[in-house]
Amino acid sequence: MEKYLGCHLSSSDGFEAMGKAALSIGANTFAFFTRNPRGGKAKSIDEADIQALIKLMEDNKFGKLVAHAPYTFNPCSAKESVRGFARTCMADDLKRMEYLPGNYYNFHPGSHVGQGVEAGVQLIVDTLNEVMWEDQQTVILLETMAGKGSEVGRKFEELRAIIDGVELKYKLGVCLDTCHVSDAGYNVKYDFAGVLDEFDRIIGIDRLKALHINDSKNPTGAAKDRHEKIGEGEIGLEAMLTVVNNPNVIGLPCILETPQDSLAGYAAEIEKLR
Repeated sequence: MEKYLGCHLSSSDGFEAMGKAALSIGANTFAFFTRNPRGGKAKSIDEADIQALIKLMEDNKFGKLVAHAPYTFNPCSAKESVRGFARTCMADDLKRMEYLPGNYYNFHPGSHVGQGVEAGVQLIVDTLNEVMWEDQQTVILLETMAGKGSEVGRKFEELRAIIDGVELKYKLGVCLDTCHVSDAGYNVKYDFAGVLDEFDRIIGIDRLKALHINDSKNPTGAAKDRHEKIGEGEIGLEAMLTVVNNPNVIGLPCILETPQDSLAGYAAEIEKLR
């Protein structure tokens, strides 16, 4: 089975341009923000451009893409205005993703800001039940979180609770971020197989749809969420190779989110992990 490796790419020049940029660095998948990563603005849809990307992906045997919601979304905020912003934008994002069918839409579950995990989970469930529909062609991915502040999703049990509450749960999966789960206390460095065993027991390995491949600036359990280049952090190259070569991971889109100055840095990491 094929390894699918890529990174976040800028959508400023359009969809086909992202596909060409991916090819230029040896990638066969990529991630992109559905709108400004710090705000709510989305570009107008260019159907011809999207079709050009779809053809490029077919011609070059790409894996699935991982669209990423903006970081500003917080569907479990204590403020209705903040939750409403997330609902409105997520609903619009999912409609826009229909032009690129069969791919993934990843989001951070959010922070409960003092309401408690249980209340946060319920608010996330309410948002998902409102924005999802039966015929949507996109699978929504809950991202594993590092546990800084009041983030929901630091434990697999919290993601499972969200999945259990969502009506259309067959359209839900998980994106596992190696930096986040390590920072949350899971032993990625020495026992990634054990981490996946726990994931399988609590969530189900069939829910694992994509990974963010990041080293960490901090030791296991730090709850910090600071990404590092592959092999230069606390997890290390050997462990990262173990991750991407795990039989449950091969065939899934693996997205690099490491701090790089240029695409050349990602090209080098993709080569290292191939």
